[in-house]
Amino acid sequence: MGFIVGVVIGLIVGITIIIGFVKAENYRSKIRSELANTVAAFARMTVEDSRKLLPADFYPSWVVFSERQNVCMICITLLTPILLNLLTWLNHHLTKIWPYVDEAASELIKASVEPVLEQYRPAIVASLTFSKLTLGTVAPQFTGVSVIDGDKNGMTMELDMQWDGNPNIVLGIKTLVGVSLPVQVKNIGFTGVFRLIFRPLVDEFPCFGAVCVSLREKKKLDFTLKVVGGDISTIPGLSEAIEETIRDAVEDSITWPLKPVGMLEVKLVQAKNLTNKDLVGKSDPFAKLFIRPLREKTQRSKTINNDLNPIWNEHFEFVVEDASTQHLVVRVYDDEGVQASELIGCTQIRLCELEPGKVKDVWLKLVKDLEIQRDNKNRGEVHLELLYVPFGSGSGIVNPFASSSMTSLERVLKNDTTKEENATTRKRKDIIVRGVLSVTVISAEEIPIQDLMGKADPYVVLSMKKSGAKSKTRVVNDSLNPVWNQTFDFVVEDGLHDMLVLEVWDHDTFGKDYIGRCILTLTRVIMEEEYKDWFPLDESKTGKLQLHLKWMAQSIYRDS
Repeated sequence: MGFIVGVVIGLIVGITIIIGFVKAENYRSKIRSELANTVAAFARMTVEDSRKLLPADFYPSWVVFSERQNVCMICITLLTPILLNLLTWLNHHLTKIWPYVDEAASELIKASVEPVLEQYRPAIVASLTFSKLTLGTVAPQFTGVSVIDGDKNGMTMELDMQWDGNPNIVLGIKTLVGVSLPVQVKNIGFTGVFRLIFRPLVDEFPCFGAVCVSLREKKKLDFTLKVVGGDISTIPGLSEAIEETIRDAVEDSITWPLKPVGMLEVKLVQAKNLTNKDLVGKSDPFAKLFIRPLREKTQRSKTINNDLNPIWNEHFEFVVEDASTQHLVVRVYDDEGVQASELIGCTQIRLCELEPGKVKDVWLKLVKDLEIQRDNKNRGEVHLELLYVPFGSGSGIVNPFASSSMTSLERVLKNDTTKEENATTRKRKDIIVRGVLSVTVISAEEIPIQDLMGKADPYVVLSMKKSGAKSKTRVVNDSLNPVWNQTFDFVVEDGLHDMLVLEVWDHDTFGKDYIGRCILTLTRVIMEEEYKDWFPLDESKTGKLQLHLKWMAQSIYRDS
């Protein structure tokens, strides 16, 4: 009897479980069907439908765009909360399938990254390849998602990613002296933001024709190097060179490069108060500048020997591919001759801080490492003039650095002469900005005390760096706030590459004492034609000069 009762109860429980399972599956199927219908409805939405759902007050900034973009961006934006909830699901399943991703991606990464490493291979290394590459057992984790308003042809989504992996990466390195070293890359930690661009936008679900994926901006990449069975520090400079190669290769290969959108004109003017790296004498500084750290796209200045306040006044230009995320990096080194150059300091400036068509004059503080936010040691400063010129900007933007035929500056300076020439037969010419620079030394303030009586007897020596022409003001006795109001004219043969140097001296009966100086390029006065401003004295604790500069141009041209 008990057996029969048990069988009946078991059947009832089993049937109940089956019924419950069927109902649950039907409910899940209904939910999926409703979600699919909702998504399909989004794909069929028009602007009028969106206006019915959302009052005008709720429209984001892109509502003024075309109907197609409004519909597609509304669709993707409304799905963003769902994506946020699905991050946990994505991370969970990525962990489960990671062994298969590792197996499939390792060979692909090896084949695609080795050519990139070769581009960045340091000079002391003959070859650099992967001996072993696996991604390990720890999968990356996605920690956030955001949607950014895009242009009328697409929209942008960004995913925050973090990876503290345990990959097995061994580099086969062969030095120029024939020594082979297996170097293991360990303790890799990486955080960054992946950018997804959905473009072009289309009328049908999923609302976009293609997806482009890249790393928007490198945030942090940590790793350590270890020679298998040895010590990498036994070869001086090798560890630093390999680390820099890996960082540059990763940053450049997956950080957001598109197509050229403009040119960045850079004038490396000078540096001051550089750290001395030499035990005897002073450092011999030079600078390297780049946007993308490829060897062929890195520019190098000349070396200024035995000087902690070098003046370069050199011009460089770089191709810009994404002004919103890229930055210019400047690294200042001490030239050690046949030995590896020693880094004095580095700095960077984001291109999004530059106003197109307007010259930005900046002093940038040098730090030991761009990844370290706090660096209290004074390593010096570097002086730059920057001009970003987008492609297709027309003649409205003046580019004073350009040297090719018919630059924006040529169009401005040549005016009527260009109309008289035949553009089809005219030779390529380099522009020489020739003219007269008129400098009025008005006054100075807060000159540091030089005499025992608490005063100074200041005067100013003016000189053009390239031509060597000199003039000087009269001496103003017993004054820390002298007024001169003296004007000097200089004939300048090449205004874009010359500099005005003003040195303030204290006059003594038996000699003179140096107080400080101002160094000015002529870019601003050439563009503005006339201006008046205060300039602080370099190499002096206090003091500033008030100057009035005026430019009277006379352009000439030479065949190149």
